[in-house]
Amino acid sequence: MKDIAIIGAGGFGREVTWLIEEINRVNKEWNIVGFVDDNENIQGTEINGYKVVGNIEWLKMQAIYVVCAIGDPIIKKKTIERIIDSKNTYPVLIHPSVIYSDRVLFGAGSVICASSILTTDIKVGNHVIINLDCTIGHDATLGDYTTILPSVNVSGHVVTKECVSVGTGSAIIQGVSIGKNTIVGAGAIVVKDLPEDCTAVGSPAKPIKFHNVIK
Repeated sequence: MKDIAIIGAGGFGREVTWLIEEINRVNKEWNIVGFVDDNENIQGTEINGYKVVGNIEWLKMQAIYVVCAIGDPIIKKKTIERIIDSKNTYPVLIHPSVIYSDRVLFGAGSVICASSILTTDIKVGNHVIINLDCTIGHDATLGDYTTILPSVNVSGHVVTKECVSVGTGSAIIQGVSIGKNTIVGAGAIVVKDLPEDCTAVGSPAKPIKFHNVIK
C-alpha cells in the first residue's frame, strides 16, 4: 500500500478520508498517514481516527503521495505552491461510484467524489475538486484548482479558467466560459460568459462584486 497524506483537516478533508477508504474497499491501495494542517491547536490530535501528523513545513520534507482537501481554489493553489519543489506526488482520486469514459483526462491531484458523471473528451486540470453528485458534459475544460461543489451540472464545451469555484446546485449551460478566480454562487444559472475576479449569483448569473486577488 502507498502512503498518502491529506492536506486540510476540515470537513472536506474528512470526506476525502472516506473517499480513500471506499477506494480501499475495492482495491487496497492507500495507507492514510494522516492529516497535514497549519493549525497549531490540532497538531498531534486525532480526527476520525487519523492523526494530524504535521504542518506544511513538515510536508516539504516528505516524499509521499499527497492530496489537497482545501475547497477554496485560491488558498488551495497557494498551499500547493508552497510544496511545489518537494518530492511529493499528487495522485488522482476517483470514488468507485463515479461514471466516466476513457476519454477524460485527469490532471495531477484531482479529486472526483461519489455519484458524479463525466462523459467524453473532458479535460480536468491539476488539483481540481469535483464534489458529490455532479455532471460534467462533453468537451468541458476545468482549469487548474477549480472547485465544483455538490450537485452542479456543467454542460458541454464549458470552460472554467484557473481557480474558479462553482457553488452547490448551480448549472452552467453549454459553451460558457468563466474567468479565473471567479466565484459562482449556490444555485446560480450561468447562461453567458463571466469575467475573472468576480462573484456572480442569480438566474441568470450576474456579477455582484469584483475582488482584488493577490497573485
